[in-house]
Amino acid sequence: MKIKNKKNKKSGYLLIQALVFGSVGVVILGGLISWGASNYRAARQTTAREQAFQIAEAGIEYYRWHLAHAAQDYQDGTGAAGPYVHNYTDKNGTVLGTYTLTITPPIVGSTIVTVVSEGKVASDASLSRKIEAKFAIPSLAKYAFVANSNMRFGAGTEVFGPIHSNAGIRFDGLVHNIVTSAVASYDDPDHSGAVEFGVHTHVNAPPGSGITDTFRALEAPPSAVPNRADIFEAGRQFPVPAVDFNGFTADLSNIKTQAQTSGRYFASSGAQGYQVILKTNDTFDLYRVNTLSSAGSGCSNSQNQTGWGTWSISTRTFLQNYAFPANGLIFLEDHVWVEGTINSARLTIASGKFPENSSTNTNIIVNNDLSYTNYNGTDVLSLIAQNNILVGKNSADDLELDAALVAKNGFVGRYYYGSSCTNNSRTSLRLVGMIATNQRYGFAYTDGTGYATRTIIYDANLLYGPPPSFPLTSDQYQTISWREL
Repeated sequence: MKIKNKKNKKSGYLLIQALVFGSVGVVILGGLISWGASNYRAARQTTAREQAFQIAEAGIEYYRWHLAHAAQDYQDGTGAAGPYVHNYTDKNGTVLGTYTLTITPPIVGSTIVTVVSEGKVASDASLSRKIEAKFAIPSLAKYAFVANSNMRFGAGTEVFGPIHSNAGIRFDGLVHNIVTSAVASYDDPDHSGAVEFGVHTHVNAPPGSGITDTFRALEAPPSAVPNRADIFEAGRQFPVPAVDFNGFTADLSNIKTQAQTSGRYFASSGAQGYQVILKTNDTFDLYRVNTLSSAGSGCSNSQNQTGWGTWSISTRTFLQNYAFPANGLIFLEDHVWVEGTINSARLTIASGKFPENSSTNTNIIVNNDLSYTNYNGTDVLSLIAQNNILVGKNSADDLELDAALVAKNGFVGRYYYGSSCTNNSRTSLRLVGMIATNQRYGFAYTDGTGYATRTIIYDANLLYGPPPSFPLTSDQYQTISWREL
């Protein structure tokens, strides 16, 4: 009996152990199954998220391709408002997911197109990934300063931005970006002697000071190009390919046509020209300029400069206040004086007379501040003159000029008003924007007349967000930013 009880006890113990270990095993097995299932779901989710991302990328690439074939189409070829949903299929036509495109077209004058692509997989529509890309066509405003002739930047000039000339450059100020020339060497017209480097300076190297105006052997071949970081902070490079200056200057005739169609167009004034005063309420006052101020006793065109005069207003007549046009184009078939301030506006003011003739080419003149309210790209202004962009004799002593300036056939600068002229010397000129000049630029002269200091600050917003009808480099878009939202 005792033996039987012992057997029964052993069997009970074994049963209990079996139950305990079996339960533990079931728990472990269940945990393993649950862990495996969870990992499987996570793996599937990760795969689905990666697929959604790749589908979103496919949407971005598709629209970049679309813009390459239809640069002005921001409605996905539908002619209707978006968003635009596309199936994403494999090579057999099986739908793997969808991408949805939201397209924001450029604002007036800009070329920046914003595309948001949301990718989803067919297996799990709850998962999605979003990518935002911005495409733009670069404008020809790649430089703070671009010229089609020999240039001289005197002492007192400070430039923030790249500089280029298709001819030679003498720079005696301070430039914070690279300076390039299309020529390896040239004969500087401001001194006698042999040729010097395409980009050179006459400032004496430290610890020396001052300027030596005669030929500089160290700034001429066959000498090695010296490192002059005191002048060229980012260096200098020459020769480089020339800039197509004809392509830089906007087609004035086309701007005129667009201004007549949906902008503001004004025929010849029948007098000296027009004055445009820009206002922060998106309007401008228009005046007819009746007479110009006289040069004064003893003030003469001693350098025989073509078109010399005071280019300062004496009398004028108010005509009307106008709202800024929707397309941002104002064209005047006469000389134009411009001043004032804009606030969240994008404008191009152009002047010209047709048919083009050197004797009737028109100028744009800025004698008082022309300024932005905002410097983040929301305010953009260009002045495009058939001939010169001028600062007149009786200009502001401290002049602020915020704009992209283009002198199609002439120069950007100030005429020479010698020592016998009143107002021959001014204190400072500050430009935020860029300058394109066909002929030699200059706001100051070696005898100290003109503006004592000139500060030119390149507005990088002009590259991809130029003013209306500003010339572009091509019709092909570039990707300028990319990010996942």
